[in-house]
Amino acid sequence: MSLLEVKDLSISFEITDGTVNAVNGLSFDIDAGQTLAIVGESGSGKSQTVFAAMGLLADNGTAKGSIKFGDLELIGMSEQRLNKVRAEQIAMIFQDPMTSLNPYMRISDQMVEVLMQHKKMNKSDALKESIKMLEAVHLPDAKSVIRRYPHECSGGMRQRIMIAMALLCRPKLLIADEPTTALDVTVQAQIMTLLSDVQKEFGTAIILITHDLGVVAGSCRETLVMYGGRVMEFGKTKDIFASPGHPYTKGLLSAIPRLDTENAELASIPGNPPNAMTLPKGCPFAGRCAHTMDKCWDVMPALEPFAEGTRLRACHLPLEEMN
Repeated sequence: MSLLEVKDLSISFEITDGTVNAVNGLSFDIDAGQTLAIVGESGSGKSQTVFAAMGLLADNGTAKGSIKFGDLELIGMSEQRLNKVRAEQIAMIFQDPMTSLNPYMRISDQMVEVLMQHKKMNKSDALKESIKMLEAVHLPDAKSVIRRYPHECSGGMRQRIMIAMALLCRPKLLIADEPTTALDVTVQAQIMTLLSDVQKEFGTAIILITHDLGVVAGSCRETLVMYGGRVMEFGKTKDIFASPGHPYTKGLLSAIPRLDTENAELASIPGNPPNAMTLPKGCPFAGRCAHTMDKCWDVMPALEPFAEGTRLRACHLPLEEMN
C-alpha cells in the first residue's frame, strides 16, 4: 500500500470574477521512504496540491477527489483529526522560514511547545530533544542557537531549524515547499544534502515542491511535472533528465544554466502560463508549445505510459518527433 495516494484530485477557488481551477484531475502516489519531486512554474498547482493534503486550503478553496494517507482519507477529515495527523505523521516545511517562525518567540520556546503539546514531554526533556534534533540537522552550536530569536539566525540556519521542527514528532511524510528558493546556491546544495541525510536516518518519505528542475537532480528518485493544474510527465528523475518526453519538460530543462558550454544563450519558454479561470479544452500548454497541432486546443491528451511502461506523458506529439 502507498503511503500517500492521490486520486483524481481537483481544486478550485471561488473569487469575485468567477472560478479558478487550480488543479484538475491529478493522480499520483508515494511509498514509504521514497522521494518525489513535483515541479512546474508558479501557478501550476504544486503547492495547492499539498495544501489540500494538509487541510490548509484558503477558505474559498474546494478540493474534490481523494487523498489517502495510509487508510485515512484526508479530504473531508475533521480539523481535530487533521491536527493529530499533521502533528504526528505528516509535516511540512514552508517556503519562507522567516514568516513561518514566530518572531516574538525564541527558537527554544517554539520547538519545546511542539513536543509538550503532541508528545506530552515535560519542558526539560523537550528542550534536550530539541537540541538533539538541531544537532541532527547539522546546525553548529545548537545549544546557543536554540536560545536565539529567528531574526538572529541566517536564512540557511532558519531553514535547518524549520526542518528540525518538522522532524520533532518523527513524521512518516515530510513535505518541503520550495525549501531553497530564498537561499544562495551553496546553501541550496547543503539543504538538499540535509534532506537526503534526514531520509536515510529517519526513513521519512519526502515530497519536494519546486519550480527548478536543477534542484531535484541527484536528490529525488521520481519527478512529477505539472502545468496548468495537470500532470504533463512522470518518471524516474534520471530518465527525465536524459530524455524528456514532453515539450514542457524539455523547455524546463533547457532553461537550466549549463557549465559545460561557453557563451550559450539562456533559453526560456515563450509566452505566459494559462489563466486558470479560462483554461483551454485541450492541452493547457498549447499556447506556448512549438509543436502545437489543431487537436491540442480541443482535446486534452490522456496521460499514457511509454518507455516500456516505466514513464507517463500527456502529449499528442509522437515521441519520435520530440527532438
